[in-house]
Amino acid sequence: MKHTTFTTPIEDRYFEDYEAGSVYEFGSIAVEEAEVLDFARRFDPQVFHSDPEAAKRTVFGGLIASGWHTAAMMMRLFADHFLSWSASLGSPGVDELRWTRPVRPGDELSIRVTVLEANRSRSKPDRGSILSFVEVCNQNHEVVLTVKAVNFLLCRETPQQG
Repeated sequence: MKHTTFTTPIEDRYFEDYEAGSVYEFGSIAVEEAEVLDFARRFDPQVFHSDPEAAKRTVFGGLIASGWHTAAMMMRLFADHFLSWSASLGSPGVDELRWTRPVRPGDELSIRVTVLEANRSRSKPDRGSILSFVEVCNQNHEVVLTVKAVNFLLCRETPQQG
């Protein structure tokens, strides 16, 4: 795997700019207690996410972010730094989402994205799909979330039909 940077700005990236085997790192985003509480109270009201005092008495020993909140922060970094602003056609979904370590207020998250596959569509040659392995890391470089994501992207160039 090679750590690399994109040579094309995010607003001009197309399918061809995503090469299998490339590894990209981006960050960071701060985990703020108020946001942890707001998200949890609205979407995941388990006490270890939504009640700082009760969270102290749980297996986590304190407040932790909802895994879904962590996934949302990952998506923010993914959309801001990795996914093309001009050629993205959406995603059919993700696989193998795992929360591997608690995320706590005060953490700083970053992402490492490995392009596992880049395949041009045979039936629609104006686009391709990329399969990426995304790792979310905290400030101690500990992986806190992993997921495999599929994204559809327009191609810069379409092969001539012959």
